[in-house]
Amino acid sequence: MQDNTVRIFDTTLRDGEQSPGASLTSDEKLEIARALAKLGVDVIEAGFPAASPDDLAAVKKIAMEIGNPAPGQSQNVPIICGLARASQKDIDAAWEAVQYAQKPRIHTFLATSPIHMQYKLKMEPEEVLTKVGEMVTYARSLCQDVEFSPEDAGRSEPEFLYKVLDVAIQAGATTLNIPDTVGYTTPQEFGALIAGIKQNVPNIDNVIISVHCHDDLGLATANTLAGIQAGARQAEVTMNGIGERAGNTSSEEIVMALHTRRQVFNLETNIDTTLITRTSRLVSNLTGVPVQPNKAIVGANAFAHEAGIHQDGLLKHQSTYEIMRPEMVGETQSRLVLGKHSGRHAFKKNMESLGYELTEDEMEQAFERFKNLADRKKNITETDLEAMISDQISQPVEIFKLEGLQVSCGTMGMPTATVRLRDIQGNEYINAALGTGPVDASFTAINQVVKVENTLLEYNVSAITEGIDAIGHVSVRLSADNETTMQRQLPQNNQIRQRTFGGHGVDTDIIVASTKAYLAALNKILATSGKYDQELKQLKKKQGKETYEAVVA
Repeated sequence: MQDNTVRIFDTTLRDGEQSPGASLTSDEKLEIARALAKLGVDVIEAGFPAASPDDLAAVKKIAMEIGNPAPGQSQNVPIICGLARASQKDIDAAWEAVQYAQKPRIHTFLATSPIHMQYKLKMEPEEVLTKVGEMVTYARSLCQDVEFSPEDAGRSEPEFLYKVLDVAIQAGATTLNIPDTVGYTTPQEFGALIAGIKQNVPNIDNVIISVHCHDDLGLATANTLAGIQAGARQAEVTMNGIGERAGNTSSEEIVMALHTRRQVFNLETNIDTTLITRTSRLVSNLTGVPVQPNKAIVGANAFAHEAGIHQDGLLKHQSTYEIMRPEMVGETQSRLVLGKHSGRHAFKKNMESLGYELTEDEMEQAFERFKNLADRKKNITETDLEAMISDQISQPVEIFKLEGLQVSCGTMGMPTATVRLRDIQGNEYINAALGTGPVDASFTAINQVVKVENTLLEYNVSAITEGIDAIGHVSVRLSADNETTMQRQLPQNNQIRQRTFGGHGVDTDIIVASTKAYLAALNKILATSGKYDQELKQLKKKQGKETYEAVVA
């Protein structure tokens, strides 16, 4: 790779999924990985295989399907990476998952800051040096591409950090990642840290320096760019900046900063920038983590101008108030109008132009949903279509399916909801319940049928499109209560955390959208619990699927 090219290492499926409520199913992870490959990312960190058998299976599936070219095609495929703590068990799990990719990578890490070594690892510096050498050597014995990260490098003693990195290089590491794990450093400090590594670590020119910054002080993008200017040639990022706590460096911000300010950085990436907005929306829809309106590059207001002075200047010359054109990131101000009289052929062409590759059955299902929407909404835009198809793609196998909903609410009487559900075995349930409002009543009616103990952690409502007939989007986040199988181990601190599950729904009726979102999250919990494995296997077989991958979150 040219020295003027910055590799984009996308960790949306690993660090990004650690965002509370951003748990993904296997199918959702695969859909995002496919989009990231089309986007042109160089490395996909597909997960933390040692976390659970489900995580291992998901990474393995991505390695097999995304990490290899399609039959008869020779297109470039991304490196598929699995995270592992500095232990033989973790490294074995990572290799078991990624070995099926054309270009596999093992990414192992061990903390090097005084506070982490003393309180978390309870190890002396010399023990850390020995452990790094042993585990990187072991990883390299399995895989030719090994990345090592000294966790909390931003708070590590530079002289000790140089020794650790020297040991990792001698043991066979091919990429050295320098993480600002807790978002502590400033751009000047982080740039100096990378420059110091370039100057003081023997044979550093034989490996790629990577940077991985968190946004606790809102400096992740600035720190990453400072690291790149100091010599790093790989940036570890997530779509929309999602991740643990305040999140990670945003991939779209790094890519477009390098692209827009090329005269400053004199660097480039392999990213197809016209796919950025579409990929951002897909990740937001599938994770249930909304993008803030004022988010740089991909926010709803990123290319919106309301002030009269701005509008006047923009009409006279676009560059007065826009440093990049919307088309550069796949955004457009034009609207694609479809209506209830549109036929299948026109609908299919429009879906293809939006970049969706659907099977005949998926296309038929999407067309049916489109016609139902068109009966309620006069004009259908590209945004409507993307919301509708993302909702279709993101829904897990429906163990319980909503077939009918009726609510009664207002100032007179108690809010009441009646739901009609059908389970995967074909049984029909009709149940009514009271609540503090129509949404609460609907959720209560569902709970009495599905019987999954959970806590509603988050409930978000937003309008996807404009107008009185706008499509409403609802996302929910649930924790699965009293289920030991619903726990997850975090790689950084080994803490056990109750797993959370997200769901989302879209509809012109916000109560229906809410019910769809809630039921989608419950279906994820049920699928992950293993209680319906036999039914899911039979359904997959009936649909012509050769193998069954457990639905994970």
